[in-house]
Amino acid sequence: MTSQDPNVSEFPTVSLSNDQKIPILGLGTSHDGGYSHEAVVFALQKCGIRHIDTAKRYGNESQLQRAIMESGVKRQDLWLTTKLWCRDYGYENTKQACLESCQRLGVEYLDLYLIHWPDGRIPGKSCREVRAETWGAMEELYEKGICRSIGVSNFLINHLEQLKEDCHIVPHVNQVEYHPFQRPQELVDYCRSRNIVFEGYCPLAKGQALIHPNVINLAKKYGRTPAQICIRWSIQNGIVTIPKSTKAERIKENCEVFDFCLRKEDMEFLDAINIERKLIHLSYPLWKG
Repeated sequence: MTSQDPNVSEFPTVSLSNDQKIPILGLGTSHDGGYSHEAVVFALQKCGIRHIDTAKRYGNESQLQRAIMESGVKRQDLWLTTKLWCRDYGYENTKQACLESCQRLGVEYLDLYLIHWPDGRIPGKSCREVRAETWGAMEELYEKGICRSIGVSNFLINHLEQLKEDCHIVPHVNQVEYHPFQRPQELVDYCRSRNIVFEGYCPLAKGQALIHPNVINLAKKYGRTPAQICIRWSIQNGIVTIPKSTKAERIKENCEVFDFCLRKEDMEFLDAINIERKLIHLSYPLWKG
């Protein structure tokens, strides 16, 4: 087993409403080629990454278990997030799916468990009823300590409002697409007003932000890469940010964002790019399978 690099530094954290602390920068993973064993080990050993985001849908939970073991990083030093897939919605299914994810990851608890999408289908029940039933199971998992924090992903304000009316525990996190082309500030403000930490995925806009002239110009101005500008912008906006990459050199680059700050006028300049170009468009028929 290779020991971790003693020179890597810890990243800043964000406090959740239950006083758990999530690293503000993590490593995202995905399906369809979005996972690399070597890259995860490198991120943990050499880059200071202690926050890994996955999901049952991505199909890499078992692979992550092997990478974490090989890295030598202790479980208590890691923040592991995974997500409940729509076919497992419902009270009993949710609890079973969570335990199965824990087993695949080789852990006794999850730091954060998320409902992956707001809409689900159970015959004879509305989407709202399915969300409420599923969240009730999430609350039970939280109360038992199997999930140290619970949250949602891709939820809009109306979904969060309904959940507040139907359940007891306010989600600790809402994970939503967030990048210079898609900055849902109304949703960010809503979450903050209710002490829900906003976590942003897809911070590089699937690479599209890296070729935008405004981002390129700022990268030249600061002597940084376009990716670093986008990630730094997201973090300075107070967003927990989870860029994904399968290349060690890119992960290292993405982590080197804590030794500079963007000026106020440059933050506002990037804020103004927002053109509501949402990149993730999945409706129920597309993501049920």
